Amino acid sequence: MQLVTQPLGQPNVWIPFHVSDTAKHLIAGGVAGAISRTVVNPMERIKILFQIQGPDSAYRGIIPTLKKIWTEEGFRGLMAGNGTNVIRIIPYSASQFASYEYFKSLMNHGEEGIDNSGRLIAGALAGIVSVCCSYPLDLVKTRLAIQSASLSMNRPSAVPQKLPGILTTMNQIYKHEGGVFGLYRGVLPTTLGVSPYVAISFWSYETLKSYVDNETPVKRLLCGALAGSIAQTVIYPFDVLRRRFQIIGMGNSSYKYSGTLDALQTMVRQEGVRSLYRGLLPNYLKVGPAIGVSFVSYETCKDVLNRL
Repeated sequence: MQLVTQPLGQPNVWIPFHVSDTAKHLIAGGVAGAISRTVVNPMERIKILFQIQGPDSAYRGIIPTLKKIWTEEGFRGLMAGNGTNVIRIIPYSASQFASYEYFKSLMNHGEEGIDNSGRLIAGALAGIVSVCCSYPLDLVKTRLAIQSASLSMNRPSAVPQKLPGILTTMNQIYKHEGGVFGLYRGVLPTTLGVSPYVAISFWSYETLKSYVDNETPVKRLLCGALAGSIAQTVIYPFDVLRRRFQIIGMGNSSYKYSGTLDALQTMVRQEGVRSLYRGLLPNYLKVGPAIGVSFVSYETCKDVLNRL
């Protein structure tokens, strides 16, 4: 990339402006995350509503839920939490792609390249980095996504709690729910889910792509969608746990868990094994397009930056 300057009375002077590979990966990753999450936000909203409701479900089925949200809240209801989602996903996606490229370069064995175990390790480490960079915003996103929902949350008489904006919500959590600990409540099951998810996702994508001749955006999209679906199936119960932990502390939540293992045992005992996979179908409808669009956007943006 080059920057053009033209001092007064001087001819054009071209000053080289170098953009590091890490900066390119950060920019491309942030753009990819913002685009992909905006596309699938309605499915993300539905998935979260399914995950956090108890046995007395207020939302049943994808189509009825879409209609219910549209009737009660309109288009804004379908996009609820998207602003926070995009703000969260930019550092999450940027740090994930950039750290994956970095760790992958460390494990590159010269002419032999990187093997499957190296890709999995690089992906797992990238998942940990991305969670640490973005978890408080993920917590706020979950709170905002359900603030206007008519959930009973096992307390039919409770008055739905309306939370304010992003910064105010973070400040309230920090003040009333244990400071930094409150902002990172649920980070363990999140890391346990995200780390293998990112590892499997990147590994699956690059493996599938290795079997493709003459790469096109459509082929990349399909490889990314399939890779995301495979990874999500493996780690989905941890995603459900993450949402449950994130809403502990809200006025209309009656969930009480002492830890990850206790949450698993309590959910299976009280709600059955199916509760660990509640919302999986809308999640497939979200993850497939989201991961596909994310990989395509990332590689496209990276290619553009490399040509500058």
